[in-house]
Amino acid sequence: METSGLLARLDDRGGLDVLWRLLPEARLVGGSVRDLLRGISVHDLDVATPEPPDIVQDILKADGVRVIPTGLSHGTVTAVIRGVPYEITTLRRDEQTDGRHAVVAWTESWEEDAARRDFTINAMSLDRHDRLHDYFQGSQDLEAHHVRFVGNAGRRIEEDALRALRFFRFDARYGRGTPDHEACTAIAERLDLIDGLSAERIASELLRILTGPRIQETLQAMQDVGLLARIVPAPNLVLLRRLLMCEAPEDPVLRLSALGHGQGELLAERLRLSNADRDRLRLFDSDRPDLAPAMSADDIRRARVEQNLSVLLDRSWLLQAALIGVPSIEWNRLRDRLTQEPQPVFPLGGKEARDAGIMPGPGMGQWLAKGRLWWMNHGCLPGRDACMAYLLDEMGEASE
Repeated sequence: METSGLLARLDDRGGLDVLWRLLPEARLVGGSVRDLLRGISVHDLDVATPEPPDIVQDILKADGVRVIPTGLSHGTVTAVIRGVPYEITTLRRDEQTDGRHAVVAWTESWEEDAARRDFTINAMSLDRHDRLHDYFQGSQDLEAHHVRFVGNAGRRIEEDALRALRFFRFDARYGRGTPDHEACTAIAERLDLIDGLSAERIASELLRILTGPRIQETLQAMQDVGLLARIVPAPNLVLLRRLLMCEAPEDPVLRLSALGHGQGELLAERLRLSNADRDRLRLFDSDRPDLAPAMSADDIRRARVEQNLSVLLDRSWLLQAALIGVPSIEWNRLRDRLTQEPQPVFPLGGKEARDAGIMPGPGMGQWLAKGRLWWMNHGCLPGRDACMAYLLDEMGEASE
């Protein structure tokens, strides 16, 4: 079909024109076509072509184009033209799938390649003559804000179970109203396939959902088909909604902590999160130090000593969500006070302990810990001399 000048919407066609000179049958595919139709900026240009990957490499290299074999087993190479990467994939069909991986074979049929894609809005292609090829009415679905699978929804999910999560992520961004009934039914009937996915793939999709649009509606729809509880046991949709109402930062780990409130350790292990994110989830579940808008200046300083500032701020959002669930000047003021308070530092260390006559070893650590506790009990205010005087007095009493 003819288009209305979609190619004219591209900011820079230099590298694309080079590809079309070398691979005249190639087309833009996937998200770039979808975003051109939506009239938004396109950042990554993915290209498909009927030529096998080894032929593609030979053609590009013969013209001096740098080629990176990024995924030859799946027919993908990356051409770098004027510093810009273009991912080029040979047309494929699935020979065998197991719910996670596919064995593919090359094809020259554009419709066959489009038929193996996940959603109709991702199955369109655009050729160098500015013609849109749309075998499954993806442009109509895009205009209608309707996300649906290409062909049989159940078969698409059986090919790759991660598409169950991807469906809800795409529906949140491009859909409107009630999600596609066929898709939801197919997902509900194939929940056991989720167990075969890697934790990392599940976590990636879930965290993207948690930073996307229409979070509450999307998670509720996932809960309705049984998918959400398969990933997050006993999801706390109420606390997450209250966190969103508080206008907390758009942080996926913070939102995950609200969604799986009290299950930080379990979720960290189940989703195989990075070490940094694992530590955050565990600390979110802690109840020390206490946080409240009416904290004294001494309590603020003690809190800064007990826990990292970023964790304190995140915990303050979770507490605000749990306690009031609405924006609050008082809680914002608490966060300002926490941020503006300089980091208190206990003024004694090993050198000072040795100067006081304390020999290195377990005993030194015990004396320093005792001095640090006294310092904290006094609002983290006493300086070096006051802390030393306290320790010397305590040592004197202990030796009597």
